[in-house]
Amino acid sequence: MNHNPKITRRRFMAAAGGTLVSIGLPGVFVKAMESENKALTELTRADGHPRIPPGQHAVKALPELGGVRGPGNVPDWRLTIGGEVGKPLTLKFEDLLKFRQVDLTCDVHCVTGWTLLDSRWSGVRLQTIMDAVQVKGQAGFVVFEAPGGYSSSIPITEARKDNVILAHSFMDKQLPLGHGAPLRGLVPDRYFYKSVKWLEKLRFVVEDEPGYYETGGYSNSADPWKEERFD
Repeated sequence: MNHNPKITRRRFMAAAGGTLVSIGLPGVFVKAMESENKALTELTRADGHPRIPPGQHAVKALPELGGVRGPGNVPDWRLTIGGEVGKPLTLKFEDLLKFRQVDLTCDVHCVTGWTLLDSRWSGVRLQTIMDAVQVKGQAGFVVFEAPGGYSSSIPITEARKDNVILAHSFMDKQLPLGHGAPLRGLVPDRYFYKSVKWLEKLRFVVEDEPGYYETGGYSNSADPWKEERFD
């Protein structure tokens, strides 16, 4: 497992304060105007949470955030699913499309301080995959794995939410390579580093296995409304 050097809160806040944002995680982009952002901060979700969590600022497009890219080659791609399951699976892309497909419009929140509202995704609910592989009762977490030793994890309780999907499409088009093609995780209620790109493997485990950024000092729970950016 690769370990990421810790980023201090002082470095983070200094870097995120300007109009252009560029810090330890790759990505440079323009924030929404202050007047626009102020109006958006007054919006709330059905569950009462503000659509723009504390310390976040709306952006107009999803930036490419870098990372070790997968090949993005659909014919050769496989998703391996194992660990604490009754029926391990290895899926080709066409196999994935045989599962029930869902469309999801949601807001996504990056730990660097930006929020993209009303992003549109299509894919398969993680719960659907969990049912297919018969996740065992002792499994407490799912680990998402990608090339270059990148990983992240979420509790099984989070994985079962209807808005947690494996996404193959973004904004009504096939997912671009820069955003994780052919498949990425999407966990909208956690900071975006939990939504692993270039997904190659799912492992269901009893004990949690904190991932690349989490072992480098970022929060493992990563709740945007609690501003859980760092441990």
